[in-house]
Amino acid sequence: MILFPAIDLKDGACVRLVQGDMARATVFSDDPPAQARAFAAAGFSWLHVVDLDGAFAGKPVNGGAVGAILEAIDVPVQLGGGIRDMATIEAWLARGVQRVVLGTVAVREPELVREACRAFPGRVAVGIDARDGRVAVEGWAETVEIEALELARRFEDAGAAVIVHTDIARDGALEGVAAAATGALARALTTPVVASGGVASHADLDALKAHEADGVCGVICGRALYDGRIDPAQALAQLAA
Repeated sequence: MILFPAIDLKDGACVRLVQGDMARATVFSDDPPAQARAFAAAGFSWLHVVDLDGAFAGKPVNGGAVGAILEAIDVPVQLGGGIRDMATIEAWLARGVQRVVLGTVAVREPELVREACRAFPGRVAVGIDARDGRVAVEGWAETVEIEALELARRFEDAGAAVIVHTDIARDGALEGVAAAATGALARALTTPVVASGGVASHADLDALKAHEADGVCGVICGRALYDGRIDPAQALAQLAA
């Protein structure tokens, strides 16, 4: 199981939000490339980067910071936030992003997601962010009348590399993961699931690891890594076992 350390970018800095609220942002570093190098040095095999401003704007905003991260490390980067058209997808993949995460367009323009999956096999993830089971879009500012599982099933035959599923209510809140629900989602799909939201302890990682056979292939962790609740070496060993 892959552990993805998260770098969420707001105004060029590394921040963590609580439940997706831009007004509740904590700045952990004003040097994203240095933070990326620290995660790479700790042994992480992937990095999860989100352009938070881009998610709200509908287009890349923190492109400079993302570019600096790409230049700073050799670790593959998974990038989401403000990626809403094929030109942006192609541009990021050409610049060295290994995998793009498409969220809002999965609801608004599903055929674009399918086209991207066909054009770039293994390099497109579908991002499904849910609040109380219903999908949220536009930087989580709007909730639509689609349930997470329903949306995920719409892309079962698209060829997405993974589903990145975020529990918005738990994200950044350090209240623990919904491991059983995540496992149930993964069991209902053939596409592997990366879990996000609520990781607060090594016990949470164990709880998700128990659902690896269900199809949970990875977990994204942010605040708990930044504040020391989770030790990178111990966490990597846990998930590699």
